[in-house]
Amino acid sequence: MKILKKISLLFLLLLVLVVIIGAGYLQYTKPDYEGEMALNNLSKETTVYFDDYGVPHIYANNQKDAMTTLGYVHAQDRLWQMELMRRIAPGRLSEIFGGAALKTDKFFAGIGIDENSAKAVAQLNTNSQTYLLAQAYLDGINQYIAEGKTPIEIRLLGIEQEKFTLKDVYNIFGFMSFSFAMAQKTDPLLTDIRDRFGMEYLKDFGIQGELGTQQLQSFKGKYKEYSEISKSVASLLEESPVPAFIGSNSWVIGGEKTKNGKVILANDPHIMYSQPGTWYEAHIVCPDYEIYGYYIAGTPFPLLGHNREYAYGLTMFENDDVDFFQEDENPNNPKQYKTPDGFKNYTYQQKTIKVKDSANFKLNVKTSHHGPIITGLLDGLETKKSVAMHWIYTQQKNQILDAVYELSHAKSLESFHQSIELIHAPGLNIMYGDAKGNIAWITSGKLYKVDKSVNTNFILNGANGIDDKKEFMAFAKNPQAINPPWHYVYSSNNQPTPIDGYLYPGYYLPKDRAMRIDGLLSPKNNWTKEDVSKMIVDNTSATAQTIVGTMTKALNVANFSANEKQALSILKNWKATHELHDIAPTLYNKWFYFYLKATLEDEFGEENFKLLLSTHIVKQMIEAQTQNANSPWWDNIKTKDKKETQSEILTQSFKEAIVSLENQLGNDVSQWQWSKVHQVTFQHPIGKVKLFSKFFNVGSFPISGTNEVINNQLFIYTDEAVIPVKGGPSTRRIIDFSDIENSLSVLPTGQSGNPMSKHYSDQSELFVNGKFRKMKLNKKEIEASSTKLIFKPKS
Repeated sequence: MKILKKISLLFLLLLVLVVIIGAGYLQYTKPDYEGEMALNNLSKETTVYFDDYGVPHIYANNQKDAMTTLGYVHAQDRLWQMELMRRIAPGRLSEIFGGAALKTDKFFAGIGIDENSAKAVAQLNTNSQTYLLAQAYLDGINQYIAEGKTPIEIRLLGIEQEKFTLKDVYNIFGFMSFSFAMAQKTDPLLTDIRDRFGMEYLKDFGIQGELGTQQLQSFKGKYKEYSEISKSVASLLEESPVPAFIGSNSWVIGGEKTKNGKVILANDPHIMYSQPGTWYEAHIVCPDYEIYGYYIAGTPFPLLGHNREYAYGLTMFENDDVDFFQEDENPNNPKQYKTPDGFKNYTYQQKTIKVKDSANFKLNVKTSHHGPIITGLLDGLETKKSVAMHWIYTQQKNQILDAVYELSHAKSLESFHQSIELIHAPGLNIMYGDAKGNIAWITSGKLYKVDKSVNTNFILNGANGIDDKKEFMAFAKNPQAINPPWHYVYSSNNQPTPIDGYLYPGYYLPKDRAMRIDGLLSPKNNWTKEDVSKMIVDNTSATAQTIVGTMTKALNVANFSANEKQALSILKNWKATHELHDIAPTLYNKWFYFYLKATLEDEFGEENFKLLLSTHIVKQMIEAQTQNANSPWWDNIKTKDKKETQSEILTQSFKEAIVSLENQLGNDVSQWQWSKVHQVTFQHPIGKVKLFSKFFNVGSFPISGTNEVINNQLFIYTDEAVIPVKGGPSTRRIIDFSDIENSLSVLPTGQSGNPMSKHYSDQSELFVNGKFRKMKLNKKEIEASSTKLIFKPKS
């Protein structure tokens, strides 16, 4: 017994020692927010003030010193995130996650982002400010890797650190650009529906743009084979440890409509939630330059920014810049494909993907003149068809680094406008406002027309010489509004007005947010920053009451239970708000799930129905389809002896929704509050492992908002008891040129990606409660509320 006690005591002491050592190590890994450090390649001492939310305010003698310092402080807070971001586009996640990431690596290694990045780096002017400042930023990152504290995630996964390069920067922008696209999820699904059931079934989806009734107004001053492509690509983005860009709101109000006579800009880009979050804020001040910017991990110039002279933000354009082509192969030689000029040879390239704790994987990439054959890059496709992906980003000259540099160094609206032409992809709505009173909405992207016979929503014919002809438009034709006479501009990923009579194809979101934004902005002429801060967290749907009215009218209430009658009464009296205490959103969204399931699943099948729910096009079709009593979708094709009606399907789905809620939330309808259902967790990639979830993840929190309100909290319709919010505002920013030093912002969690930092999650409660903090520009205020870290030149 004594020996057992001694062994137990020894084991306990060892356990305590391990805990103490572990805790000590974690404390050691905290970022340094004060003190002194030495850096190579600084010309003079540089001071960084970290404010009360961990935002670095960098005061430097010149921009090169500022960028070196920015790289270092960005790395100490976000090096793990940088590591993830640079690995996805070249297909290098398997090196750290093993075989679980191999299918993601196969796809991204094959679509050509890495080769495009290498080409872009080779074309850079090495004497340009873009190149010199980007290299200074990378120098700062690499000095941190060499001398700083290794993040716990990199230790846990045993990652061997490598220096960051300009190709990494381009690869990060490349993945970001791919994640904007929606064609890869949508086109193959729609092709299957067309081929199986005919065009009549697609009228409710508005694929000719006929549902884009709230348009942004310009002003110049074979079944499984195709659908499996959609499913595979959607799965890759869903499982990616790096969040995808998915939407956004922005509006700029001219001084004619503000109380103080100065421009106000608001922006909240919608991105899949993650921890760390997408943006890192930093404020740079030099004798010849100042910017308060929002940076993606591993990139040197901000995609969002402002200073005392101008401000800019962005939303996703949602234009179609990805096309798929079915290649017609030579029956006598599978290494050739048909073109109008005869058969051509595919090109082949072999790549090696390193896999942790396993043998390397040899990837063979087959390419036609349209682009890589993606059917050979996706797992689980039982098809011999070769479908090529043509993506503007990899097919056009890549100048995105120059463009982002120019956006953050503009001297005027004119120079800002000109820099946007450098962005061929992704398509963006870029919003601008300045201290002189200018406001603008300008779209980026290399836009093109195709033959009138071609619908780019489908898999196209790669051999006929018609489907792949593109007439590129001049940049001057891109949708834009500069200082319009209505004195405001806005964007919420909705359809722009036609370009010379041509309604530009895309995967635009429904009119809901656009209607609400326009409806609030138009009548009011005394806007303040405080008004805008309430508007940006508005939870009222512009269309829900109309949709509820249509759907409830069709119900057969003859055999309704007491709970069904009570639920119906709540919906009929609902003002379309989505506050935490509301009950109607719980009813509405559960009913939506069962209505969509009963309407679409019989045609699409279970797996493809789930995939369809994650696309923009299903959101676009709901209002029109629910109003169409003659829609072919109401009929359940599996019941051969009858034809279901709108009333039958909506009544059945309403009853199913109430039964589901009774099982999940109890029989008291008054207790079915939105707060119990609609919740968000900001998940870290390692936090998916239950053992580490509490340490790495932030949340869970009940959160107001819903799909397609201004406070856009995105989820996929589901029958689960809790609806997990997958994405939403990645930041909320309000820039007021009448009070520029007190502009407002908030991040979903915090500045730092280090779990031991006090700034890892210190903004999360502000965010979920719709509150803000200041973006400080006043040096005296910054000094009074900050810690100070001084960087000195190494001798």
